[in-house]
Amino acid sequence: MEKLSNPEYYYNRELSWLLFDERILFEARDKANPLFERLKFLSITASNLDEFFMIRVASLKDMVNAGYKKPDISGMTPRKQLEELNRETHRLVEQQYSTLMRSLIPLLQDEGIRLITRHEQLNDAQKEYVDDYFMSSIYPVLTPMAVDSSRPFPLIRNKTLNIGALLSKKSGVRGLQPIGEGSVKKKKKNAGEKADMEFATVQVPAGLPRLIVLPASEEGGSAKRELILLEEVIERNIDKLFLNYDIICAHPFRIMRNADLTIDEDEAADLLKEIEKQIKRRQWGEVIRLEVADDTDKRLLKILLRELGCREEEVYRIPGPLDLTFLMNFYKLEGYDHLKVKEHVPVKRENLSGGNDIFEQIRKGDILLHHPYESFEPVVDFIRQAAKDPKVLAIKQTLYRVGGNSPIIAALENAAENGKQVSVLVELKARFDEENNIVWARRLEKAGCHVIYGLLGLKTHCKITLVVRNEEEGIRRYVHLGTGNYNDQTAKLYTDLGLLTCADTIGEDATAVFNMLSGYSEPKHWHRLVMAPLWMKDKFLEYIDRERENALQNKPARIIAKLNSLCDPDIIKALYEAGMAGVKTDLIVRGICSLKPGIPGISDNITVRSIVGRFLEHSRIYYFENGAHPQVFLSSADWMPRNLERRVELLFPIDDEELKKQVIHILNVMLSDNMKAQFMHSDGTYQKLDRRGKEPVSCQAVFKEEAEKNAASRAGDYKHSRSFIPETSADI
Repeated sequence: MEKLSNPEYYYNRELSWLLFDERILFEARDKANPLFERLKFLSITASNLDEFFMIRVASLKDMVNAGYKKPDISGMTPRKQLEELNRETHRLVEQQYSTLMRSLIPLLQDEGIRLITRHEQLNDAQKEYVDDYFMSSIYPVLTPMAVDSSRPFPLIRNKTLNIGALLSKKSGVRGLQPIGEGSVKKKKKNAGEKADMEFATVQVPAGLPRLIVLPASEEGGSAKRELILLEEVIERNIDKLFLNYDIICAHPFRIMRNADLTIDEDEAADLLKEIEKQIKRRQWGEVIRLEVADDTDKRLLKILLRELGCREEEVYRIPGPLDLTFLMNFYKLEGYDHLKVKEHVPVKRENLSGGNDIFEQIRKGDILLHHPYESFEPVVDFIRQAAKDPKVLAIKQTLYRVGGNSPIIAALENAAENGKQVSVLVELKARFDEENNIVWARRLEKAGCHVIYGLLGLKTHCKITLVVRNEEEGIRRYVHLGTGNYNDQTAKLYTDLGLLTCADTIGEDATAVFNMLSGYSEPKHWHRLVMAPLWMKDKFLEYIDRERENALQNKPARIIAKLNSLCDPDIIKALYEAGMAGVKTDLIVRGICSLKPGIPGISDNITVRSIVGRFLEHSRIYYFENGAHPQVFLSSADWMPRNLERRVELLFPIDDEELKKQVIHILNVMLSDNMKAQFMHSDGTYQKLDRRGKEPVSCQAVFKEEAEKNAASRAGDYKHSRSFIPETSADI
């Protein structure tokens, strides 16, 4: 329908992402959360915003510089998007610092924790302590960088915290001078700058603790613990780095650079070496954001703007400490358990723990794992046992984000050393994990594994492991499929689902997947798996249209989708058409959502909610009513053009009826959440439900409780919470 292309029916993806960061900020402002949890959420908003600038804002700037003017589905050109983002990000930063300075820091003080944000606030004893600490532990690490006619402006590295200073040489003092040139002085650059004024900078060392604990003091209150930021200690003692100079002023600053890699894969003879080269160039990318203290001397700021090539609108004047990611460190403080959420320990299933034969367990029936409520250890054991099992002939796996000291990498190395045929696709283009993945790829190659460095022009984002085993009945294939990465660390923090199966049809499809990845051989047909970028989008559109047709024929029709992001125009149009035909559609979208729910006559049958909680919602679940014969799928893919058109992704069904009920139950509990869910309005804003008079439901708390209660026996799955289980699909 032509009218469904109206830009008014779509929300800009970049502005939608900012609203996601705002929802995380809401958790930092939520008084129901423990204080250290609130600090953690605020830290996450800062980390997210950094990545958003380095990739998304940088990409828009590249478009503007290239003269690209085509509007997006919401009708906004790249330049217009940048204008709106500039306004909204400044507003978000104001909210961040208002939350920190007016709410969280005073609450820390109430708990006996004083964060000293300015070194001028130190008392005499503390000044003596930090000065000694500076000379013993900080001074030896620092490298002051002066700027004059013989020393050019230094490279300011991406995301590093720095202190810029204006200096004036003390009269009668001679420093090191180039032979035969006499004293070198900076030429007068701007009105108001002293002719002999010099600029210098020093990088705040990332290898030292950002928070420094001070000796206990009772002055000015009842603080039991006092802390100061590393940069404040350096700023206080910066004169010790420039002994021949008077310090006119010194202020912290931080820059964000364009970190989006540009790789011509057609021209790259060795993709691994090309990516290594591009990673180094990240440090030289265009500066797209400059953060300075809000009281920074105007003369110093002029120099930074000039030397870094920044525009005024790219400056963020910060009314507090720069780089709020340091707030995560409060969780490490001991003695404040009452300010933290109790540590979550993923539940281990008895039948999948210890010395149990995991292949025997899989032969008994498909196994569904729900992380982080259930342990990721069975997935690791699956590969470990395969590495040692003499009956196993081959292991094939895709790796996207792995993490440090990975037990899966160790198991694959062990498998190759034991004579197994090991094939691993390591996606070198996994953003910000490129360096880690290069290390893993080389380690695996050294161990004797066959390593594929992704596919030309595509990112391989699917999560699949295939184990080929020679058994008495013949060759049997065991498969693990997941919605999340093979990363044992993030599996404790991200919500994901995984399936272990030895179904023949999925085993055959898994073989076809790896044959396509390694040899480009396309199978004649697929049994159960659906692959992107060739088939998945069409299959989703087919399923959505089938629900539309069923609704028109008064057959049961329903769509539920849980995903991270939704911005594919074709999918959105199909959902609009289905909704207009009467299909009730519930979307659980964690982050970006370009679909606008609740538009009269267009999307009034569609709801959108976002759940932001302790764990990062990461699983992708797709439910289609199919005329009272529901189909449930899991996937590594979101409904985004990049996933459906530019990545290798997999969609896999949950065929076992009991496991299907479990997944439907997961969806139903999430739709019942009235504590962490926020609902999207047609104008793009989000709001929590008024739950007065209603029983509070937090889906993550429910899943945690269920996993713990069912740890001993899988026979009683979810029986204690029957009120959440739909007796039929129509009850969802």
